[in-house]
Amino acid sequence: MTEPPVASPCVRQCCLDDQDICLGCHRSVDEIIAWGNADNAARRAILQRAAARARAWRQRYRPFVTDN
Repeated sequence: MTEPPVASPCVRQCCLDDQDICLGCHRSVDEIIAWGNADNAARRAILQRAAARARAWRQRYRPFVTDN
């Protein structure tokens, strides 16, 4: 029995920063392109890198983000 595919982290808020990282899901353009053909191990690795980018982004920009 095969494992179900790891779900995409896409939140449909695609906007790339100057390093071609999506501000919605924090994946790089290359990772977004590769996602469709990636196996679950590769997808998990992409998710880990995206999560690290998201944490770094929040830490860097938290003073500028409001909860309103």
